Amino acid sequence: MRKSYNAAHVCMILGVVSGLFYREFTKVNHFPGETQLALMHTHLLALGTLGFLIVLALDKQFQLSGATLFTYFFWFYNAGVAITVSTMGVHGIATVLGYHVPEAVPWTAGVGHILLTVGLILLFVLLGKGLAEPVKPGTAESEPAKTSA
Repeated sequence: MRKSYNAAHVCMILGVVSGLFYREFTKVNHFPGETQLALMHTHLLALGTLGFLIVLALDKQFQLSGATLFTYFFWFYNAGVAITVSTMGVHGIATVLGYHVPEAVPWTAGVGHILLTVGLILLFVLLGKGLAEPVKPGTAESEPAKTSA
C-alpha cells in the first residue's frame, strides 16, 4: 500500500509543479496559443494522484498489493504515466518555442498510452480475482449478538 501512496504523492507534487511551469513558461515566452503543457497538469493529477489514491483504497479493501500481478500493474501503469506525461512536456515545450515536433513524440506518447492500458487491464484482472475470493473469517460483518429470553 505504501507504493501506491508514494506514487500518488509524487504525482501530486509533479502535477502542481507542471501546472506552475505551464503558466510561467508560456507567460515568459509570450505564447497565447494552446499547448500540450496544459494537459500535463491534469494528466498527472487525474491519472497519477487520483488513480493511485483509488488504487490505495481498493488495496486496503482487497489486499491487492500482496499479489505478484500488482507489481506488474504498478510498473506498467507508472511507466505509462511517465512516458505519456514526458512526451506531453517535450511536445508542449517545442510548441511554445516554435520548434518542429518530431514524429517520434506522438508515437512515444502512444506507447505510453498502451502501457497505461496494459496496467489498467492488469488492475481489473486483480480486482476480478479479489471479488471472486471468499470472505476471510473475521472480516465479515459481525452478526448481532444473540439474546437469551
